[in-house]
Amino acid sequence: MPPHYFFTSITRISKLWESPFTVEKLPRKQWQTGDYVVGEAITCPGCLHRIEQPNGRMVEVVDGELVVGAFGERAATLEAVGSWQTIGDDMRFELMTAGGLFGKVTSKSFYLPPLMALDYRGHVLLDGQKVCMAQFVSKRPIIPFNLPVILIIGTSMSAGKTTAARIIVRQLKQAGYRTIGAKLTGAARYRDILSIADAGADYIYDFVDVGLPSSICEAQHYRHQLRILLSEMARLEADVLVAEAGASPLEPYNGSVAIEEIAPQVCCTILCASDPYAVLGVASAFGRKPDIIAGAATNTSAAIALVRQLTGAEGLNLQDKKSLPRLNEILSARLALKRHDR
Repeated sequence: MPPHYFFTSITRISKLWESPFTVEKLPRKQWQTGDYVVGEAITCPGCLHRIEQPNGRMVEVVDGELVVGAFGERAATLEAVGSWQTIGDDMRFELMTAGGLFGKVTSKSFYLPPLMALDYRGHVLLDGQKVCMAQFVSKRPIIPFNLPVILIIGTSMSAGKTTAARIIVRQLKQAGYRTIGAKLTGAARYRDILSIADAGADYIYDFVDVGLPSSICEAQHYRHQLRILLSEMARLEADVLVAEAGASPLEPYNGSVAIEEIAPQVCCTILCASDPYAVLGVASAFGRKPDIIAGAATNTSAAIALVRQLTGAEGLNLQDKKSLPRLNEILSARLALKRHDR
């Protein structure tokens, strides 16, 4: 009887479950970022042993079950840091995200439960050849991207970027815009971008669609893959892109590269901040004044007033329905101005 595999959401571009593949251990010199590999789960009481499937649903795995994911890197400021390149001689690594990002964790928040460990069982092979995420990226010619962009950035992870994206997409859809939702940087996880589809986005994309297990890679490689991603979006019948990008240009996720690439098309920038003082640092780092401050930094009227005092920027609590007319006013004006410029 053939072994049963649990496929994580990072495999969604490959549809490996539809192809007869084999698993073989390969020497370290043949390992690369984005390789699809199989790990045998090692669970423990209290550890995070749920994985995200290609359709976004979560499922529990137990000791001895086989999980298919991909080698990559993560550098989360609030959760875990790790890389496949630091896997030791014991060939053991961790599930760094539920989406199937595999690597050896080198630093972890004390507030994060233990991550599920896995033993390396081998690489995925098709017709005897190693399978990598890059093999499933579009080979179509790159075309110019000229859609207006509503850019959402943050002072850190968990600053409210995805929540803001969902709210903005809902407002745009109610106004009749055909909308794309995209997460341009981060570490593999399907949940956030699916929630933007649930909010009404006509299309959704993220960096996994162009073969990146996370956006941590050489800047020039990321730039090329991002251009492929933007090209694919340019082919769609859409009016606007709502794009979530990195928290800081000082972090290794290539957030500054993403913003540089789409800057000519950005008509409105929303900065989601964890507190009013963090707004100053990120706005200074990106070198641009946001049109709107959102996130936890705008939870109360006192916080909004402090944001205004510190930065001169307008703060909106987007989860407060009373703020939506002002949000719609800003979005409508910015999009109209962008259309006029085009």
